[in-house]
Amino acid sequence: MQWAALSSPPAPAAPAAVWMGRRLRTARWPRGSSPSPAPRRVVLAAAASSSPSPDANSSSNSNSPGSGGGGGGEEEEEREDAARMEKAAAFLMRSQKYAMLKQQLAVAAQFEDYKEAARLRDSLKSFEEEEPVLRLRRSLKKAVEEERFEDAAKYRDELKILAPHALLKCSSDATTLGIRVQVRSVYIESRSQPLKGQFFFAYRIRITNNSQRPVQLLRRHWIVTDANGRTENIWGVGVVGEQPVIFPRTGFEYSSACPLNTPNGRMEGDFEMKHIDKAGSSTFNVAIAPFSLSILGDDNDDVLL
Repeated sequence: MQWAALSSPPAPAAPAAVWMGRRLRTARWPRGSSPSPAPRRVVLAAAASSSPSPDANSSSNSNSPGSGGGGGGEEEEEREDAARMEKAAAFLMRSQKYAMLKQQLAVAAQFEDYKEAARLRDSLKSFEEEEPVLRLRRSLKKAVEEERFEDAAKYRDELKILAPHALLKCSSDATTLGIRVQVRSVYIESRSQPLKGQFFFAYRIRITNNSQRPVQLLRRHWIVTDANGRTENIWGVGVVGEQPVIFPRTGFEYSSACPLNTPNGRMEGDFEMKHIDKAGSSTFNVAIAPFSLSILGDDNDDVLL
């Protein structure tokens, strides 16, 4: 995977919030040797199956000859897993089709083939109206606005099955020890090639020091997961070639990008920092809360930061 840096102007600040999601799967920078300037990458394949629990073993033993137990429960779980995988694969194919339609529309407009552009525009509009994930998103949002929380829970559960990443926003906001990290991602059509399975996402990060002590960003750690569950850990020194010092009540912003081989995925991670106002200060990790990489975007149209 190649990482590219982008430049973009700062945008208005997002409202403050403290991330309270699940604990990040972070890891400190490997000790024992001097870090190389080049990012380190570790790819972890998604587990095909989990090890059986003691309850599963006891259930299996009860199916021995002469026992009254049955394997219906396990078979039902297998059928549900197969159905879930089938729905996820179907969503992946539809997402690829959507990406290709968007790219074809951009090309048609560029070459002034307006008749074809109009046809592709109508196809995209029809897709967006009929796409189950987008329809469920709209229904979920409306149910919450109308306080129909039972319906909202049902739509949320259906989304979890169809597309787990669809419930994650394309932005995140987390604060650790007074250091706030805000992120917003966006799909870049012009640098993507859907037919080759190459999808390009840019993201912008703002780091704000709301503490009383100056800090320096030393290293970064990213966890990138694609729509197939394939995870890659990436470690690197600093960000965009810098190890910035951030004084109290100031911030640092930068843009970068992430290529993905699926039209949807997620990112999360942490920055390793240290206080520089006292010699011998130990380093600490600042969380980067999970955010989505999605060609479908989300319901938040605000530009990051």
